[in-house]
Amino acid sequence: MAKKVKKWFEAGESTGWSKHDKPDVRRRKVLRSKHGDELSAARSLQALSNVTRDSATKRLAQQDANYFYRLHKQRSK
Repeated sequence: MAKKVKKWFEAGESTGWSKHDKPDVRRRKVLRSKHGDELSAARSLQALSNVTRDSATKRLAQQDANYFYRLHKQRSK
């Protein structure tokens, strides 16, 4: 009998983010799902990057998170 895996990370809502989309499409989908909040978008992508085992997803989610962190920093000056 297989051992039951306990998941410690529960994702909030679906953002529509996919590693198969182009960067501008991925970022638009996430930002729309977060109602235009760049910091919230960055944090959700950072969380995805931290918990995934897929190297492509990790790399792309981290790139998008860094994009939103930079955008938030520029706009809050």
